[in-house]
Amino acid sequence: MISVRDIHKSYGQLEVIKGVSFDVTPGEVVCVIGPSGSGKSTILRCLNGLETYQKGEVRIDGQLIDPSARSIIALRQRVSMVFQRFNLFPHRTALENVMEGPVYVKGMERKAARDLAAMYLEKVGLGDKMQNFPDNLSGGQQQRVAIARALAMEPEAILFDEPTSALDPELVGDVLGVMRQVAEEGMTMVVVTHEMGFAREVADRVLFLEGGTIVEEGTAQEVLRNPKELRTQDFLHRVLHPLD
Repeated sequence: MISVRDIHKSYGQLEVIKGVSFDVTPGEVVCVIGPSGSGKSTILRCLNGLETYQKGEVRIDGQLIDPSARSIIALRQRVSMVFQRFNLFPHRTALENVMEGPVYVKGMERKAARDLAAMYLEKVGLGDKMQNFPDNLSGGQQQRVAIARALAMEPEAILFDEPTSALDPELVGDVLGVMRQVAEEGMTMVVVTHEMGFAREVADRVLFLEGGTIVEEGTAQEVLRNPKELRTQDFLHRVLHPLD
């Protein structure tokens, strides 16, 4: 489904991605973990055309993604992204936010887009919040609107960039519950996360990044319960036992 080969990304003299390669098969959930500054979010942004890279290639279903505008527009119809900070339009209701992509990117008629948006808002548990503006929604509700917006594009894969990092702790569970449901329904997902419990439960594979490289990868059981690399072991200990 997604093939990443030898991606290198630099900002001036600073190389933040140093030859990363991995594959994501259809229906697979891949969680990407690692310390801040390791390049996790940058890799997602390269996958969705939000960042260009100096070397390597990304293919979706075998199709090479190049930097041209036409290629990126086509890519974003197939691969949606959910951001840390929701990125909702503040002057549009929840329903209108979810309608935007189908109407303006896919050219869907507004009535059909409205019905589609309403269906996905119901799916994420916000059927009673469709006419609310983002300022009248909690952070968790806004993130669920963002997930509905991604689903409304009916993509082949969804990228999640630390979707719970901006939420109060009591709101995290609702968002993770929606993501768990989406995964169970067979959506291909790449998730940058610090939620180790979610990764352990839902991920088919886990990639541990540090310094712009993949230090360790394997099944969730292998990486999260029995990591081979000392750096992975140290990271997990610090995340799971922060007071030790």
